[in-house]
Amino acid sequence: MTMPTFDPTSDSQLADPYPTYTQMRDRCPVFHDENLDVFVVTRHEDVVRVAHDPETYSSESAVKATAGPEADEVKQILAEGWSLTPNLTESDGEEHTRLRVAVNRVFTPRRVAELEPFIRATGEELIGRFAAAGSTDIIENYAWPLPLSVMARILGVPAGDVPLLRQWSHSWLKLSVGGGDVAERAACARDVIAMQNHVMGMLLDPGRAGDGLIASLAADHGENGLDNVELMRIVMNLIIAGHVTVTRSIGNGLVSLLENPAQLAALREGEVTPAAMVEEILRFESPVQGLFRTVTAETELAGRRLRPGDRVMVHFGAANRDERVLADPDTFDIRPRAGRNMLAFGRGIHTCLGAGLARLQLQIAIPLLFDRLPGLRLGPANARSRERLVIARGFDELHLQWDVSQVKEATL
Repeated sequence: MTMPTFDPTSDSQLADPYPTYTQMRDRCPVFHDENLDVFVVTRHEDVVRVAHDPETYSSESAVKATAGPEADEVKQILAEGWSLTPNLTESDGEEHTRLRVAVNRVFTPRRVAELEPFIRATGEELIGRFAAAGSTDIIENYAWPLPLSVMARILGVPAGDVPLLRQWSHSWLKLSVGGGDVAERAACARDVIAMQNHVMGMLLDPGRAGDGLIASLAADHGENGLDNVELMRIVMNLIIAGHVTVTRSIGNGLVSLLENPAQLAALREGEVTPAAMVEEILRFESPVQGLFRTVTAETELAGRRLRPGDRVMVHFGAANRDERVLADPDTFDIRPRAGRNMLAFGRGIHTCLGAGLARLQLQIAIPLLFDRLPGLRLGPANARSRERLVIARGFDELHLQWDVSQVKEATL
């Protein structure tokens, strides 16, 4: 039997990885990829099992696709700053709990709901900048600045810093995931050090951070048991994780809706709620395709023996298309249906802290585009490109068009 090839950054799998994931679930649900030296876990049941067993499957190096040594030039640059881990994503046990408790209060349902007017106003403002043009790269001009502006608001970061945060966080992600030549990784490392110094500066001088979370963390210094380096890592983690999921899901969602006009019509006619739409977008094209875990004790998963030190990838994207839990999983259908047990935000102790905020932003951001830009449609096929990241599925570039003569004015 020919085994599937796991290569999510190849052109063919960037276009459509899901037939490959179906083969992996059917033939080898815990598939060993020799290139990455990682066991890819693809069935829903097994992904849930790993997610709920953090003692056996450590989250150390959760976003790092390669386990090899770093180049000396890159290590020298990073030595000018502080270690990137442990952070909220890459920590275990009591350490993870301490970090999470420090910021839980800003993601309560009440605090999230209070952000709705700001999210809507920011979306309106961004659309107003390009509405008269008739076309735009929606990723560059809407999908990343919207959630990053929201996170800056939560943290108390000045709005003028948002473009820098975008550049720095992109570099942090590329450096953390792995890949690229030494020169590219060295440039990313310099950006990461700049980001560390910038955040540390605000913690040491909280007056620069207004009345947001950074100032609050600085004021609680000592009471929360965290030092400034740990606080700096928390802030950086929130900046990065707090926008990339929404950015990717805006792009993924727009393409899915525009390529399925009956589903779009159901949304526009009020037959389906924006909340239901968001759940299907997150399931159908999971923005975080998977994260990594390190085995700490000998165990067995789906008949595969795993040993301490083995690395596994819990593949949310594959698990969310598992026909064992959802009928017809490769059909995009925003209407409620049985079995849509979505894993895009993870499970267990590492369930995404900002899942509620991400959902709210998507429920506002996507319908708002259709409300404000009549005739919204996809641009030419060559005017879109997908990110080449093992752990993510989204667009680097996505051009949309609309009918300028019918553009509606903002209602705010």
